[in-house]
Amino acid sequence: MQQLPHTSPLTAGTAGVQLVHDLLVHVPAFRGAYESHVFRQGGVLPHVFFWDVVQGTVRSYLAEEAEPDWRRTLDFLEERSSRGDTAVDEVIVTSFLGDLPSPTEPGHGIVQQLGPVMAAKFVRIRPGG
Repeated sequence: MQQLPHTSPLTAGTAGVQLVHDLLVHVPAFRGAYESHVFRQGGVLPHVFFWDVVQGTVRSYLAEEAEPDWRRTLDFLEERSSRGDTAVDEVIVTSFLGDLPSPTEPGHGIVQQLGPVMAAKFVRIRPGG
């Protein structure tokens, strides 16, 4: 198994990159998407990678794919959202919550499954759903 690169606290974008690496530990099914992302982008771009996280999570929610388990993903992101790290929140709010399906799209019901911290953030950025 390939090791994830170590991220020092002084590296630009550290919090977002660390969020991605921690997600891979918690939800290893994102490993393939991560490896493809790193190959295409030449490194980790958390906001870009989270598009793949949204897509995989919604597919799992719709039962099109068993993995990555949408519950594990939401649990992980809820826990990270509750820490108050603004850099992590920026990635989660902008590139996960902001990209969840709209009310007219399949999978919008996942919004009802968000934990209290992410649900509150979701309502602030998308009051209409």
